[in-house]
Amino acid sequence: MLAAFVRDMRSDRAGLIRAARRAYLLGLAALALPGVVLGVALLLTRPVAVPFAAVLALLALALGLALLALRLARTAANNAELPARQAALTGAIQAATAPGVPLLLACATLSQWQAAGLFLLLAAAMHAVVWARLPGWVRELEVPER
Repeated sequence: MLAAFVRDMRSDRAGLIRAARRAYLLGLAALALPGVVLGVALLLTRPVAVPFAAVLALLALALGLALLALRLARTAANNAELPARQAALTGAIQAATAPGVPLLLACATLSQWQAAGLFLLLAAAMHAVVWARLPGWVRELEVPER
């Protein structure tokens, strides 16, 4: 996997898009794996249920934070001061927090399947948005001067 990532980083714009998507998925996995472990631990301890009004407030907060993360990731990817490769990877890794925030909240509410389902639905929607927009954030590679 690392060899394919490096090969894509050194190739054309299409390869850089593949590398950015890999970096995004790795960033998302880095957020999700500890969250799943925490969620399972919380599920086993059977915590007190969160009131539905609080779940809705957390859902609104998760949406706001995910949209902010998406905006900051797009800004990082469009930073003209960075080389195209660095900007693409920076934006892609930062974009992982957009679905990562609701995913972590889903893990924290695994004992309440309705709440976890709402957070997972939001995480899936944010993932679809990032996946669709990520290629648009990748600039054309700079041609080295001779």
